[in-house]
Amino acid sequence: MKITDHIKNAKNLPLFSFELLPPVKGDGIGSIFKLIDELMPFNPAFIDVTYHRQDYTYVESSDGKIEKRPYRKRPGTVGISAAVINRYGVDVVPHMVCGGFSKQVTEDALIDLHFLGIHNILALQGDKLSHDKQFIAEKDGHQYASDLLGQINDMNNEKYIDPDLVVKDATNFCVGVAGYPEKHYQAANMETDMFYLKKKIDMGAEFVITQMFFDNQKYFSFVDKCREMGINVPIIPGLKPITSRRQLQILPSTFFIDIPVELTQKIEEARTGKEVRDAGREWCTKQCQELIEYGVPSLHFYTMGKINPVKQIAADIFS
Repeated sequence: MKITDHIKNAKNLPLFSFELLPPVKGDGIGSIFKLIDELMPFNPAFIDVTYHRQDYTYVESSDGKIEKRPYRKRPGTVGISAAVINRYGVDVVPHMVCGGFSKQVTEDALIDLHFLGIHNILALQGDKLSHDKQFIAEKDGHQYASDLLGQINDMNNEKYIDPDLVVKDATNFCVGVAGYPEKHYQAANMETDMFYLKKKIDMGAEFVITQMFFDNQKYFSFVDKCREMGINVPIIPGLKPITSRRQLQILPSTFFIDIPVELTQKIEEARTGKEVRDAGREWCTKQCQELIEYGVPSLHFYTMGKINPVKQIAADIFS
């Protein structure tokens, strides 16, 4: 089922959803199933499955030569998506990214997802390589998420790279895109960022999932700006409970977001790890309650492998 249909069928009640990190290379699927098992009692409407592109590392050999070696830390997005659907019957939203994909490889991946009966995609630019200063597209790949969205739209309209391909079962993907209540770090200003979001919606993107935020007023302001610009698709808030004191530095530097002074003080004043987790969970729970009153279509959680805080919040909100 498409995400937009899940939202319509919910009749203004908030859905529960979460993002899933593929296991580190070498780990089995059991760790993923264990995580999902913990959250299934809260009836997730959908599960995001992230994609982590191949990167490179430089290794010095014994003779002093420097070798550039490819590595992929978290493979298996398509396979994990298939396993989740088969085991749980829950809709998945695999991430499709520009980085690391040519147009042909993108088409092949989308054909695989369509074959598996997956109806939803989150189209993203993706991360730059660790040694690059800015994002660089693959040869014959896409530079921007809007370009990727254009290719998905073409496939939905039976336009494939091979013009002679006879399509008997066209794709019908429901495509979501990312939104940034505090601005994408590459955007010169908020207005420019909003302009490109509007472009993607005009191209046919059907829902937005936001970057995490810790100040609901920034989400509310973002939604107001969207509505003023004619962006009327569902805007799903992304949430994450803080689970360690180190995240006060890591999250802002990694995701280019602010953490409110009040929350920062609560975390800094906590004397134990448990008190830190309790403070983070309580803050996130209050965020959820306020967002539900506002009328959000879903509460979407970035678990980052830490399932217990999300499980406790879901128990308070959805039980």
